[in-house]
Amino acid sequence: MTRKPHELHDEFPEYAASLNTLKDSDAHFARLLSAYDEANHAVYRAETDLEPTEDLAMIEMRKTRGALKDQIFAALRAAQPTS
Repeated sequence: MTRKPHELHDEFPEYAASLNTLKDSDAHFARLLSAYDEANHAVYRAETDLEPTEDLAMIEMRKTRGALKDQIFAALRAAQPTS
């Protein structure tokens, strides 16, 4: 099985430890990760024609994934200690 593109550990390698820590300690963040994984999986299945999808639906799926990724990134940045 091939790896899906846009996995969060690949997208944010500098936040790998924070991803795990926040997932375990913050229920809202864990829900965001779960929603992102579902959206990313749906986009992957549509892009690879495992589940053929209309173009407009694909655009909306990508927007959803992007919005979730933005929220996750904001939470990761907020959790970083300031120097």
